[in-house]
Amino acid sequence: MATCPRCLGPLTDDHQCGIGRFRRVRDSVSTVGVGGLIGAFLCFAFAERPVGALVLASAALGAVLAFALRQAVSGGRL
Repeated sequence: MATCPRCLGPLTDDHQCGIGRFRRVRDSVSTVGVGGLIGAFLCFAFAERPVGALVLASAALGAVLAFALRQAVSGGRL
């Protein structure tokens, strides 16, 4: 199936570009950012004074899990 050069969506007979590149990037970055913040906050919830490396690892794990969940919910489209 052909893809639209503007939005990279499937190019069908009734295709309309609704989501541009900027919006897709903004959505992805916001998802990763929120996931990272949640991961860091959960680290502070479980440990009283966590080491910086643990906070960074928790934030990275939260970001990866949020991005994976977003991909799973959207059906693989970003």
